[in-house]
Amino acid sequence: MNERRAEQRHNKLRDFAASLCFLSPSLLGVGVFFILPFGVVIYYSLIDGVGTRSFVFFENFRKLLGNSAFLLAGRNTLLFSAVAVPLAVVLSLGLAVMLEARIPGKSGFRTFFLSPMMVPVASVVLIWQVLFSYNGSVNEWLGLAAGARIDWLQSDWNIYVVVLLFLWKNLGYFMILFMAGLSNIPKELLEVADVEGASESYKFFAIKLRYLSPTVLFVTILSLINSFKVFREVYLLTGDYPLGRLYMLQHFMNNTFRSFDYQKLSAAAVIMAAVMVVLIALLFKIEDWFGKDVEG
Repeated sequence: MNERRAEQRHNKLRDFAASLCFLSPSLLGVGVFFILPFGVVIYYSLIDGVGTRSFVFFENFRKLLGNSAFLLAGRNTLLFSAVAVPLAVVLSLGLAVMLEARIPGKSGFRTFFLSPMMVPVASVVLIWQVLFSYNGSVNEWLGLAAGARIDWLQSDWNIYVVVLLFLWKNLGYFMILFMAGLSNIPKELLEVADVEGASESYKFFAIKLRYLSPTVLFVTILSLINSFKVFREVYLLTGDYPLGRLYMLQHFMNNTFRSFDYQKLSAAAVIMAAVMVVLIALLFKIEDWFGKDVEG
């Protein structure tokens, strides 16, 4: 018996060592390119300067939270995410459900929403500038209809222009993910619901949405990450210092980097990472509660 246990323990150790050998390139890459740099960022956020390197602990965070530019950028980023992320999830799910039904021109409709994935961001921004500049196409149509023009990129309407750009760029990919999730729902459950005379709304909320909860979580996390990375589009549209609501966290971090204020930049990066971790953990908790009966 003891020999058998020793042999089993030896086999487990051998399997673990083999697994570690196969994983070591990935672990090394993650450690060198992700964990180590983030550790350096945390270190910089706790010292008073690269030259002196004296620990001041949370003093940089205290100064950062009193910085009006950082507070404006954080508020704008959260506002944009609060508007763009739910819209992206709901609209892409609605498109997937619609394309699941038998409608004419379904193939062309799918292609239309997937085409933005093949277009470079700079080209998309150029199209948006043509559409939403003061002398652009949208204002020409408004002038004909209502006789009024809106300076879309230099007014409070600018955030809605970027939300529209965000949706147009991401809806196709999210729609494909939801279509894949819908195809994996057990057909037997839907057939039983049809036999029992269940309505379409009941089948959607009680069956389809339950089984789609992992996909909803994945799409929400992707959309949340993409909403924090919308800096490229805003920068190409409006430059370093956009008006009002379009001044995002990455604008603040980019401008701080140019001034070589690494302590402020590192503290902002740590706070941004902490907020993302908390939000994603909350999403996992909600998905676990919502889909636990399905998984069981």
